[in-house]
Amino acid sequence: MASIRGGNQAVLLVVDVQVGVVKGAWESERIVGNVALTVKRARAQGVPVIWVQHADEDLVHGSPEWQWAPELVPAAGEPLIHKNFNSSFENTSLDDDLAKLGATHIVLAGCATNWCIRATAYGALERGYDLTLVKDAHTTKTMDLENGEKLEAATLIQDLNIAMTWLSYPGRKNTTAKAAELVFATV
Repeated sequence: MASIRGGNQAVLLVVDVQVGVVKGAWESERIVGNVALTVKRARAQGVPVIWVQHADEDLVHGSPEWQWAPELVPAAGEPLIHKNFNSSFENTSLDDDLAKLGATHIVLAGCATNWCIRATAYGALERGYDLTLVKDAHTTKTMDLENGEKLEAATLIQDLNIAMTWLSYPGRKNTTAKAAELVFATV
């Protein structure tokens, strides 16, 4: 069983909202705007923001595609985590950075819903954090399967929103909230 974290210190985790990740993603302009709104609201409410940036052979560190979406600019002093796996926790300093901030509750936004957002959400819950998924601030691309079928991006997003509303972990709470309605003190 995970160690349950006492207290109510929220942290906003912005994952992989990078040029090459959002290009061609479902309603990317609206979603990136909602991520930017969530960052603005977190900063205004004194909530720490942690930025997670992915790199791999298709998303090369330092390339134009690897850069943050232009609407998003990490502020001086906000932690930046570099990762190479779907979960923001795997082989990164994220756990240590969260501990330094006294984090007990992760508010999650970013890309891609069915890969890095899903893996990070489950990773947070498995490590004993409470979790709020910003349900209108994550996106992905439609998946074309080998058999000719498609998994529509909107369906993948809806699936994770439903899961994060109804999952149950002992001693932890998880939910979803819209970017414009998010009040960090009550998450």
